[in-house]
Amino acid sequence: MKDTRSKSRSPRTLAVHAGTRRSQYGEVSEAMFLTQGFVYDTAEAAEARFLESTREEFIYARYGNPTVAMFEDRIAALEGTEDAFATASGMAAVNGALVSMLKAGDHVVAGRALFGSCLYILDEVLPRYGVEVTLVDGTDLDAWKAAIRADTKAVFFESVSNPTLEVIDIAAVAKLAHAVGATVICDNVFATPTFSRAVELGVDVVVYSTTKHVDGQGRCLGGVICGTKDFVRKVAEPYLKHTGGSMSPFNAWVMLKGLETMDLRVRAQADTAERLAHALAGHGKLARVIHPHLDSHPQAALARSQMAKGGTVVALDLAGGKDAAFRFLNALEIVIISNNLGDAKSIATHPATTTHQRLPDDQKVALGITPGLIRLSLGLEDTDDLIADVLDALDAA
Repeated sequence: MKDTRSKSRSPRTLAVHAGTRRSQYGEVSEAMFLTQGFVYDTAEAAEARFLESTREEFIYARYGNPTVAMFEDRIAALEGTEDAFATASGMAAVNGALVSMLKAGDHVVAGRALFGSCLYILDEVLPRYGVEVTLVDGTDLDAWKAAIRADTKAVFFESVSNPTLEVIDIAAVAKLAHAVGATVICDNVFATPTFSRAVELGVDVVVYSTTKHVDGQGRCLGGVICGTKDFVRKVAEPYLKHTGGSMSPFNAWVMLKGLETMDLRVRAQADTAERLAHALAGHGKLARVIHPHLDSHPQAALARSQMAKGGTVVALDLAGGKDAAFRFLNALEIVIISNNLGDAKSIATHPATTTHQRLPDDQKVALGITPGLIRLSLGLEDTDDLIADVLDALDAA
C-alpha cells in the first residue's frame, strides 16, 4: 500500500499497513529480523554507513533494526507524529524522553498523580543530577500557572492518571508551557493510541508503555517515544542507543501484530468498562466508582472532549478499606489479580500495596490512593460475565 502516512487514511488502516518494509521475498506478514549486526560489502561501505547512517541502512540492533523501524513508523503514523523511537519498556520511554533533554539546573513541572515508577524518576532520579522538579495538582490550572516559570524546560503529565483516573486539561497546560518555550511530554497510556488526541491538543512528545494496549495480550514489554523528527532523532535517540534502552526486534514484531487488532480490542474493552462503571454506580459497598465518562467524575466534560471513550479502566473504592478490598480481590473468579493493565484478560490491582506501595501514607492520601482502592482493567471477556463476577465479589467483600 502506498502513502500509508497520508492523513486521509483511517487510523484502523494505518494500524495495519503503515511503515511496512517488505524484503525481496514479498512476505505478507512483516519479517522478523533477529540479528544484532549487519554486513557491509567493503570497508569503505562500513565507514560510509557509520559516517551517515540513514533509516534505510542499519549498523547495530541497539541503533536500529528493520523490524523495529516498521513498528516505529507505524505507531508514529497512528499517533500523528513525525517519528518515533521504540524502547525496551514503558519506563524506558518515560526515562528516555525526560533524561535525554534535561541537564543540571533545568526545571520540570509535573502532575503529581502518576504511576509509582514515574514518580520515582521525578522524585529521585532527576533531582540526583541537579534537575529541579515541581509537582502540582494536575487538575488545577492555577497550580500549573503558578509553577511554570520562564526557565521551565519541560512539563510532564499522564493524560489520565494512574490509578485514580484524574484527567488533565491537555490544551490548557500545553498553552501555559509553550508560552515559556517548555516541551510538553505526555504519558498517554490510559487514553490509548486509539482514543488519543494528544498531538492535536498541543503535546510535543507522547510516550506509551506498549506493553499495555498495543501488545494487549500479556506477552512482551515495550515502550515508545513519539514526537518530531528533531526530538526523536537528535535528542532521544542518541541517549537511548548509547544507554541501551532500545526495543528488541522480536518484541517489535509482537507489537506490530498487536497494532493490527488494537482498535477492535480497545473499543470493546472501553465499552465494557463504561457498562461496568454504570452498573456499579451507587453500589452500597463502594465509596467511589471512578470512570472518566461517568457524570460523577469531576472532569467528565473535559474527558468527553478529549477522548471519544473513557478508556479501559475503572477504579473502585471499597468502603470497607484494605480488608474489604482483599476479600473482594480473593473472591474474583474471572478477573485475575496482577499489576498490568490494557490486557485481553481483565486484571484487578490494589495500588496501595503494589504499584504505589513505596509512597508515604500522606502522599497516598493526597493522591486519593485509599486502602480500599482497586484498579480494574477490563479485558475481552463477555461483559455480562464480568459484571456478574464483580458483583459477586462485592457481595463477598
